[in-house]
Amino acid sequence: MQEPLNLFYQEPEPDRWVPYDRYPRKAIRELLYATGIRRRRPSGHRMVYQNLKKGLDRAGIPYRDNDFQYIRSHPDELMCIVGKPYLLFEYDWPNPVVFGAAIFDHPVVCPDFWERYPNVYKMLIPGPWMYDMFAEYYPEEKLAMWPVGIDVEKWTPECPQNEKPERILLYDKVLWNQEERRGRLVEPIRHYIEEQEVDVETLRYGDYFPEELELALQRCRAVVYLCEHETQGIAYQQMLAAGVPIFAWDRQSYWEDPNFFPDQVRYGPVSSVPYWDERCGMRFEDPEEFRVSFSDFWERVQEDTFAPRDYVTENLTLGTCARRYADLIEEGVEFRESKTVGASA
Repeated sequence: MQEPLNLFYQEPEPDRWVPYDRYPRKAIRELLYATGIRRRRPSGHRMVYQNLKKGLDRAGIPYRDNDFQYIRSHPDELMCIVGKPYLLFEYDWPNPVVFGAAIFDHPVVCPDFWERYPNVYKMLIPGPWMYDMFAEYYPEEKLAMWPVGIDVEKWTPECPQNEKPERILLYDKVLWNQEERRGRLVEPIRHYIEEQEVDVETLRYGDYFPEELELALQRCRAVVYLCEHETQGIAYQQMLAAGVPIFAWDRQSYWEDPNFFPDQVRYGPVSSVPYWDERCGMRFEDPEEFRVSFSDFWERVQEDTFAPRDYVTENLTLGTCARRYADLIEEGVEFRESKTVGASA
């Protein structure tokens, strides 16, 4: 029988006004969530953890969920820290660790990572361009690329594409220079679509709940996806799983996080759709290319020649990605055992 994986996810909970006020504030929040007074918007990192557990459940792979008592009493067992680096940075774990895929933003955050954390066997990176960016600073043998799976049973087409109205979902996840890019990119694209006598529905990243996206995808025949870059892009992959093709703004330019760019890091090209093939839809680099290519994209949408869901079901299901994760963990276990045998010999 396979030994359970030791999964851990925890977000930092700093005090805000007085020492230790984080505890009553957390209790009050959870009460508001439980009673429905307040609704939870899961963060991207939390979604990675949730989807990994769903995938392991579907693949029949056992795991322990945040069992700190167990891991402290078994310092030789491998620890899987999935979320932000808080758990790794704030505590001195003797255990070997697989860290990721929700990690910190760039190696300059911790240039001496492998000296400080020699017990980390592997760091998991969510997508290909981010993997290449990290590989410029960290040893490649310590890195592995791993995307979390998408729930294709939850995100599924509700009706045939040709039965939907002539409507496009404009998904606005512009991250940087928002005011300037809304005037130069978002609004001109909206106006152009409307000029083609196609209805436009808009969702702004961070301002909706998952069920609102589900309903929008049931009403819309396609998505125009606006984001500078995605490390994995769970939301657009949910759209693909729902059978909705995407016209993606994909500049293939610099990673523009203002915390790093341009003074500390100038890395490119990056992508807004790092997991992609021609079945998913089409891409454009700027508003001019959007206008030139839109009629071709919309014609193919109406003819139903894209197959976005096929791409996700072949590459990014919960079970498929969970099994990849378990394989990476098993490699770590086997590597440690071989080193232990070699040392004892």
